[in-house]
Amino acid sequence: MINNISRRELLRILSAAGFGTVFATRTVADEVGKKGVKSAPSGWESVRKPIPVTPRDRYPATIVGGKIIQPQRPLPVIAETDVLVVGGGCAGFAAAVSAARAGVKTTIVERYGYFGGLWSGGLVLVVISTHAREKDETIQVLRGIGGELLDRHKKVQNAITDSKYNPTTDPEATKYFMDEMITESGATVLLHSWASDVVMDGNAVCGVVFESKSGRQAILAKVIVDATGDGDIFAAAGAEFEQWLHAIGLVHRRGNVDRADMDKLKAAGIKSLGGGKEPVPSVRWINMRGPMGNALDVKELTRLEMEHRRTLWQGIQQVRKTPGGENVFLLQTAPQLGVRVSRVLAGTHKLTGDEARVGTKFPDTVGVGGAQTAKHVGWPIPYGALLPKKLDGLLAAGRCICVDEKLIEDMRLIAPCLTTGHAAGAAAAVAVQSKCRPRDVDIKKVQKLLKDQGAHLG
Repeated sequence: MINNISRRELLRILSAAGFGTVFATRTVADEVGKKGVKSAPSGWESVRKPIPVTPRDRYPATIVGGKIIQPQRPLPVIAETDVLVVGGGCAGFAAAVSAARAGVKTTIVERYGYFGGLWSGGLVLVVISTHAREKDETIQVLRGIGGELLDRHKKVQNAITDSKYNPTTDPEATKYFMDEMITESGATVLLHSWASDVVMDGNAVCGVVFESKSGRQAILAKVIVDATGDGDIFAAAGAEFEQWLHAIGLVHRRGNVDRADMDKLKAAGIKSLGGGKEPVPSVRWINMRGPMGNALDVKELTRLEMEHRRTLWQGIQQVRKTPGGENVFLLQTAPQLGVRVSRVLAGTHKLTGDEARVGTKFPDTVGVGGAQTAKHVGWPIPYGALLPKKLDGLLAAGRCICVDEKLIEDMRLIAPCLTTGHAAGAAAAVAVQSKCRPRDVDIKKVQKLLKDQGAHLG
């Protein structure tokens, strides 16, 4: 069939598809027409070549007596670092930037191919709790690393809404600026790597084992920050924790919302297309509460993801079939499920909702959480909420730090996660520089570093 297309027409089609320069010097139609030529020369030869394959040592699991047995095997140590941050979501990002800027060798490892976690990948695009009320004045409490990140968004058109507080950001802008800040900090990055186990030295975590396309490898560190959100590292290391069930949803984005005829849709019974305002006028992100589920059960996660995606697709098709909604389309479903809570660390200080409500101050404050509506006082966050009760060599950051049931809904939000990540990174850096355990750091040194990096401590 391709023989019936003129050379000029074929080149036009290929050029429109982005292959113009590749085929510019090729007589494609003639080459395809030659006998024995199975397909059009692609031009990929310049960026394709075989490389020698070195067989890996293999230690496969075997069946012994009806049980699956994994034999002992040596693991390559691909890096030794001062601070290892596991998880590149809001908390992990801030921790890595803070530690690296403090001058210690920092490595951050993330299971996906981008930073931002549920903010960028989960499409939870609104940064809630950026502000609070102090002395009858609305002030920004998300400062330092998190505040700088939002400021970078403000310099680019359609990267962030102009809300006074709790702005919404464009997810691609967020990924880019996180990449930029991580790179500028000098931290070493390893993406596409899933933490699967820990390396222990007595009661201290001294490394983490990762699985990736490169195989099973380990990274050793003096201090580790667990920013996985689910507490995967402290759980693997044997720290005490609580586990919670919570609603698990799937966020999606709709396109051409500004082109919908709402009068016709309302007449048909669709009162609103819903969603949060985005910097891009034609796009809306739509949250989903979802049913209560176990975020640590892979079968449950699989079922929910497929069910949610089917529901979202069917819902948008119904809108498109309704007069007035023909131009609306499903732009994107989040590549990450909306997990809200799973494991919560048992720390040396459990921060309570009652303490937060009245803004209780602590001598070891390392950050301040904001108010969801910016109408009540900020809540100081004690360093003890990041510290495991007994486990050494590790700090927690993000939604999995030690809080009670009343405070879970506040702690899991983006702004507090950025704040606690900043605190954990700074504390890890001070521990390395002081050659001491995280639980033994001079908290005044940590607070000074945080203030020097622009953090708000109340």
